[in-house]
Amino acid sequence: MSEQILSEINENLKRLVRLTALRMVNGAPQKEQISVLSHGGFSPKEIAELLGTSANTVSVELSRKRREKTK
Repeated sequence: MSEQILSEINENLKRLVRLTALRMVNGAPQKEQISVLSHGGFSPKEIAELLGTSANTVSVELSRKRREKTK
């Protein structure tokens, strides 16, 4: 396959993964959405893009979750 075709396939797979992830967390509170997506391997930046928030908001929530686990 050509590089262009592989690139298009890769982009389509990325879109599919994002849509699937959004479908999984649809309707859940934002804190739960962040947690689920983080456990799914998404970075704070990717989560922020998916949820329409800032990467800082996501990082703060993940930090809170980690602190809660150690209590």
